Amino acid sequence: MAGKLDVFVGIIGGGSMGGSIARGLVESGELDASRVLVADSEAQKRTAFSELGMRVFEDAAALAAERPDVVVLAVKPQVLGDVMASVASVLDGTCVISIAAGVSISTIEAALPGARVVRVMPNLPVQVRSGATAVTGGSRATTDDVELACKIFSALGSVAVMREDQLDVLGAVVGTAPAFFSLFVDALTRAAVLRGLPAAAARELVETTMHGCAEQLLNEGVHPREYMERVTSPGGTTAAALRELEPALVFGTYAAVDAALARTRELAGEK
Repeated sequence: MAGKLDVFVGIIGGGSMGGSIARGLVESGELDASRVLVADSEAQKRTAFSELGMRVFEDAAALAAERPDVVVLAVKPQVLGDVMASVASVLDGTCVISIAAGVSISTIEAALPGARVVRVMPNLPVQVRSGATAVTGGSRATTDDVELACKIFSALGSVAVMREDQLDVLGAVVGTAPAFFSLFVDALTRAAVLRGLPAAAARELVETTMHGCAEQLLNEGVHPREYMERVTSPGGTTAAALRELEPALVFGTYAAVDAALARTRELAGEK
């Protein structure tokens, strides 16, 4: 799977996630724009993708009729059933990747009985090609199908292959992490403002700090606990701050992930 992808990728749904996948594949150099097909009902979105050299379609059926090597289902779970019904007859033997949260492989395989299904769980930072994606293959998916899905999403960040039961847990962690991160940035900024710092400067400095910390953790491969120790002097200000923050943050995070996972399972039961 080394080098540029030699496949045609059809993406049904040109919204934030589908559009990010399409643009990321092209911008990363993994796929020529001419090999990306995008279906979306909004003319403005189709025009934007067309201007990048991609082929565009008004609906899923028209795209599926072109028989791309792999089809990515990037529509909301609420409309996924109707979309799958419109393309099921032409996807026999096709690798289909679903990014729909809470929709199981068995549900997709039942709706697309001739397709080889791979389910993936990406998160929002794929928009800047720094996302986190979990991948799992269905009962008819081949090793090559799973490898292809990994190659596609590796162009958008980090990828890990997992069991399906782990996928929802991962979604409850990295899917919610951008919101947790943003909340913490906002809380630190508001703390600074309460103590007299200008809001704009405080937010920029906090965001820059977070960006730098993430880069160091990734590039150096250092454990987060070890990284914390670098800036925590015995009896110092950071030690005092951590004593107040850590218990609430750690146990609050556990509870938040459990709540997200419980809601994921509730939503899956509603389908």
